[in-house]
Amino acid sequence: MSTQKKKYILCLQCPDKPGIVAAVSTCLSNAECNIEESSQFNDPFSGQFFMRVVFAPLQKDGQETFKSCFSDTSASYNMDWNVYDCEKPVRTLLMVSKQDHCLHDILYRWSAGNLPIQITGVISNHEDNRELVKLHDLPFHFFPITPDNKAKQEEKLSEIIADTNTDLVILARYMQILSSDFCDKYRGRVINIHHSFLPGFKGAKPYHQAYERGVKLIGATAHFATKDLDEGPIIEQDTVRITHADDPEKLRILGQDTERRVLARAIDLYARHHVFLQGHRTVIL
Repeated sequence: MSTQKKKYILCLQCPDKPGIVAAVSTCLSNAECNIEESSQFNDPFSGQFFMRVVFAPLQKDGQETFKSCFSDTSASYNMDWNVYDCEKPVRTLLMVSKQDHCLHDILYRWSAGNLPIQITGVISNHEDNRELVKLHDLPFHFFPITPDNKAKQEEKLSEIIADTNTDLVILARYMQILSSDFCDKYRGRVINIHHSFLPGFKGAKPYHQAYERGVKLIGATAHFATKDLDEGPIIEQDTVRITHADDPEKLRILGQDTERRVLARAIDLYARHHVFLQGHRTVIL
């Protein structure tokens, strides 16, 4: 009977030049690591190269051997890189207001083992979802928001992120605008779900604008939160077909179902380290 091998994920981004794939493969081979998956993309518009590799060390501490020998290689290619343990879930903080459809869905998927995350708590500006969170034996933090205390509450939010070693923040229908300072501080670590297709392209060359923003599909949109409201890099989108016979209540039901699915897929992509940031766009490998 074969023993399940421990796996790791190498993610890297750097200026494109010949020899990157060969250099990565050689380092992994020299460290006695077996490549199990590999994806790469050269973006001709930015000149950036992206790569995601799943590998399994054949010897104990093989990943440390690889990281040690890869340091020189990565420096020669000016790489931004990380190695992640496939068994280590991403520590995730959820934020919600009154609408609970996305929160319900994430909690169910997490409790069923279908999302590779560890929920560190739930923050809300309303009490409505306290009992739901308690049913899952998770910390619930009630942060009521007023114009006078918003900055102070955001400071407390940052303290919780630090104290719980949270890597990812999910705005699961959190109906408050985060400050520019907060969005800049946690760039690429806060995912929001929007209840429509984003962005709404205006002016000339809409298809060029769509490419520059990395549009995936028409419908609900999961994107990184930025200081520009609902304009962050798009991670995932989906669509739903409607007809003239669908009333507003039917549209709400269909729309919320789409939001749940899109947000869950975005979380899964992020937690499995498929998402790369490139300016206003994302690259999904």
